[in-house]
Amino acid sequence: MEAIFNLINEMSPYLLLGFFLAGIMHAFIPGMVYHRYLGGKGFRSVLYGALLGVPLPLCSCGVIPTAMSLRREGASKGATTSFLIATPETGIDSIVATYSLLGLPFAILRPIAAFCNALLGGWLINRFDKSETSDRERARQSSTPHSADCCCGSSHERTTSLAGKLREALHFGYVEMMQDIGKWLLVGLVVAGLITVLVPDDFFAQFRGNTQLSMLVVLCIAIPMYICATGSIPIAVALMLKGLTPGSALVLLMAGPACNMASILVIKKVMGGKTLFLYLLSIISMAICWGHVVDYLLPSEWFAAGVQSTSCCHEEGASWFGWLCSAILCLLLVNALFVAQRHHHTHDDKHIDEHCITPKQSDMNLYHIEGMNCNHCRASVEKAIRSVENVVSASVDLQRKEARVEGSASAEAICEAVASIGFSCTPL
Repeated sequence: MEAIFNLINEMSPYLLLGFFLAGIMHAFIPGMVYHRYLGGKGFRSVLYGALLGVPLPLCSCGVIPTAMSLRREGASKGATTSFLIATPETGIDSIVATYSLLGLPFAILRPIAAFCNALLGGWLINRFDKSETSDRERARQSSTPHSADCCCGSSHERTTSLAGKLREALHFGYVEMMQDIGKWLLVGLVVAGLITVLVPDDFFAQFRGNTQLSMLVVLCIAIPMYICATGSIPIAVALMLKGLTPGSALVLLMAGPACNMASILVIKKVMGGKTLFLYLLSIISMAICWGHVVDYLLPSEWFAAGVQSTSCCHEEGASWFGWLCSAILCLLLVNALFVAQRHHHTHDDKHIDEHCITPKQSDMNLYHIEGMNCNHCRASVEKAIRSVENVVSASVDLQRKEARVEGSASAEAICEAVASIGFSCTPL
């Protein structure tokens, strides 16, 4: 437990700053910006996809509906893939958190590696996937004005006043993002603590002369596992303290957030098997390439210094400021979970009341939505359903994985709209 508390105290000031910066980006950058520059099949759209994706604070599951929405708006496969790779691998919050535990060289190198990885993936798709034209026509036919808001990831109305935008920024950063990645961040911290306690100090010594094997082991663990860019940081630190090379740790930081079974299945379903193959090829090849750059071409003391300082902080204990930030972070996390639970109970009460007394019960339908993991997913599903003709209202419960839809729209049209952004929908 002491190792976990030490990691939390070390990261908490930077996490609070990162969540705030994420909220500022969300509130002050219009969602249409992310759609405007991603159309077209040229390399420029791939470049814009990477540039927009690197700082955007979206987790591994939250990026999927955003990317599928961009695709519906007419973004090329290359631009969509570039955005899909760059966004979960890093973000303004994870860059700040990386600096807190791994030091400045890692904090600089991580977004650069994600940017290059995104460029390669988008270029490979544009170069070798020739099924773009028919897909683009189908995307234009299915796109709607409502889908342009999906990048915002929030169900709140946009405000124009400075005070309103600041409130929106604080709510997004310290409530919605806490709900989305707080659980996975805690999982990462717990796993890091367990690694610190249970894994022998010389465990990775057997890989010291075989960097390629250690990278392969890390890839086999990281690719199917769901872990966010921020939650992967304490795990990387714990493994490096056990002897894992900095290059292999970078492989974990790149491949872990960008690949998981949910994203693999959605990309296969929506964009095709060839796109999925090129997507995985670019992530794996670039992760290994950058891992070798770190281990063989850059000074090892650059990357050892940050981890050693973290280890020293663990031994010396946290300052009062670290404990204060940790307490604030825990209170915000509890509040975010309480808000989510309260919303769940409110939805249940509404569900019971409407089920008992709604006179137009025949116009109210329930759907089971599979694949949602965060508030961004929930907001994207709501917007997709509301964009369907003859839908009067729609509300989605993230906990129950249910959508309540009022109106005369057909179940087939609603399920098709949900499937177009990467989720499965079944009428109840």
